[in-house]
Amino acid sequence: MSAHLPDLLRVLLFLGLVLHKAVWEVLKRADPPPRRAAMPRRLQLIKALKLLVLAFLLVQTLFLDVLPISTAPGQLQLLGGVLYLLGLGIAVTARVQLGRNWLDLESFDVRPEQTIVDRGIYRYVRHPIYTGDLLLVTGLELALNSWLVLAVVPLALFVVKQVSAEETLLSRTFPSYARYCAGTKRFIPFVV
Repeated sequence: MSAHLPDLLRVLLFLGLVLHKAVWEVLKRADPPPRRAAMPRRLQLIKALKLLVLAFLLVQTLFLDVLPISTAPGQLQLLGGVLYLLGLGIAVTARVQLGRNWLDLESFDVRPEQTIVDRGIYRYVRHPIYTGDLLLVTGLELALNSWLVLAVVPLALFVVKQVSAEETLLSRTFPSYARYCAGTKRFIPFVV
């Protein structure tokens, strides 16, 4: 194996994170949300926390070896790379397919023009962005050979709680949402 593989791997992981963020920002600006009153303090804190986590992941990806799992992480890095790419592909594809129906995690709202998206990846999974992002973070930390991969557990618990709240809101807003739920799984096609 080349001595530069870890550096190349780090750069590729970094570029994937940048691509993920760029897709979100470009699509968000293509369809700006309606103007609202000032954002509550709690939501400002959530946005700030999301930015801090992203900044940490970017710095970790390029420069930091945090809590190494193994002294010979070759297979771990390969597994991590595969999960990372799978997660990145799922999240970006889902975000593009969701289009104007997407809202920030902290928005917790339904727009008047919003519809149920049940095509593409959404034909099989109701929350593919969450699935993709969890796979992406898991893969990233494994590819970086870091015990920080365990942070995915509380993140996954938060996602399950968020999804339950979102589905309650969508069920109240869209009478056909229950039928959509009956034909799809939340996170993994045909499984969960």
